[in-house]
Amino acid sequence: MNNMMSLFKKIRIHPLFWVIAAIAVMTAHFMELFILVLIIMVHEMGHGVMAHFFSWRIKKIVLLPFGGVAEMDEHGNRPLKEEWLVILAGPIQHIWMALLMYFLNNEGAVSESSFALFMNFNMMVLLFNLMPIWPLDGGKLLLLFFSTFQPFSAAFNRVLIISLIIMILLHGSVMFIFPFQLNLWIVMTYLYFSLWKEWKHKRFVFMRFLLERYYGKKTAFRKLKPLIVDGEEFLSHVLERFQRGAKHPIIVHKDGVEIGKLDENEVLHAYFAEKKVSIKIKDLMYID
Repeated sequence: MNNMMSLFKKIRIHPLFWVIAAIAVMTAHFMELFILVLIIMVHEMGHGVMAHFFSWRIKKIVLLPFGGVAEMDEHGNRPLKEEWLVILAGPIQHIWMALLMYFLNNEGAVSESSFALFMNFNMMVLLFNLMPIWPLDGGKLLLLFFSTFQPFSAAFNRVLIISLIIMILLHGSVMFIFPFQLNLWIVMTYLYFSLWKEWKHKRFVFMRFLLERYYGKKTAFRKLKPLIVDGEEFLSHVLERFQRGAKHPIIVHKDGVEIGKLDENEVLHAYFAEKKVSIKIKDLMYID
């Protein structure tokens, strides 16, 4: 009970949610507002409960007009299994909610109109959150997919670019199909702003990923993935090749011949503790 109360205390209402709520009240759509809030709450608590189960650091759960965002103080170094489960814990709530409503409708506990309204909203919130746009669940799943075989920095950049392309396509569709749907324009404005903010801070996101590997809780890596680098490569460029879920022995070459090895912790220590941000890898080996 205390754990659930601590999760509820982390819930925040985004200002855009109040805008949509005000529109719903002014147009007397009270039932629609209640159902939407209920679905969004259950969805986000799914993320929150699963994250709490894995002892993740939960910053806050923000409720938005179309869903929500469970903000974690985690930066890409948790086991992939945990990441998948935390992200999918939101969408999976829509399955049992739909089954429950089917049961209640068959038992005559809810009217046909309420049943249809709930099912429509339930599907709408689910499908919208699964769109491959950051920071929606679909965008986070896309990042997990790319980061299984790409460096974290490259995967994150790719997700933001794909998100923007899909947003532009969505924008065009709304202009032609639903040009006067104020709710959709509000939602798209938020998503555009979120993408712009993430692109602006992408370097900061990458630094947090590296810092957590260096200072954070040491997790067991699934695999060793050696990085073969030229001694002339800059340390910062080598760090951009770091991949989540993998430990990187650094194999240094000169003129195609191996001249030594470095542990990734040595490289991270040189970058963060010794502030050697602009040196070449060969300089860490004290080789001319």
